[in-house]
Amino acid sequence: MISSNDFRTGTSIEIDGAVWRVVEFLHVKPGKGSAFVRTKLKKVQGGNVVEKTFRAGEMVPQANLSKTAMQHTYKDGEDFVFMDLETYEETRITAGQIGDRVKYIKDGMEVNVLTWNEQVLEVELPNTVVLEVTETDPGVKGDTATGGTKPAIVETGAQVMVPLFISIGEKIKVDTRDDSYLGREN
Repeated sequence: MISSNDFRTGTSIEIDGAVWRVVEFLHVKPGKGSAFVRTKLKKVQGGNVVEKTFRAGEMVPQANLSKTAMQHTYKDGEDFVFMDLETYEETRITAGQIGDRVKYIKDGMEVNVLTWNEQVLEVELPNTVVLEVTETDPGVKGDTATGGTKPAIVETGAQVMVPLFISIGEKIKVDTRDDSYLGREN
């Protein structure tokens, strides 16, 4: 159990048999009446966002999440197979469980898998990945870094907006949180 006074951004709590993550919180102490905590909660399985108010000091069940370091080994049909780096056991995770960041997963990539009650909740990718550009319009002499952007398809099939001077075969660094180009990789 965790007190509503101890809520922080990223705290995971359990409400009505589901895991919710605190996105925002605000302790309010009005002039009249008792204090309360106004929160914005995001459902880990599905992404719904709701606003909920708790009395100050109200006890809420904290979700017991376990984080396991795993490595993506291969794709079997629609399932992604991950190997636990400690026990070497394989776990199959569907693209639906991974979500929209599935476009950055490649063989050999190490990720953190969050589970709750032996159910996969989330696959945490590294914040940046290095990927090879497989498809893009050719660069023209005179293209500069500040001249604009163009779409490029990387080896995993994701589309990223890159500067005009990037060409096919180059390795680029991509931010997986917001799909942005960070630079070339040497």
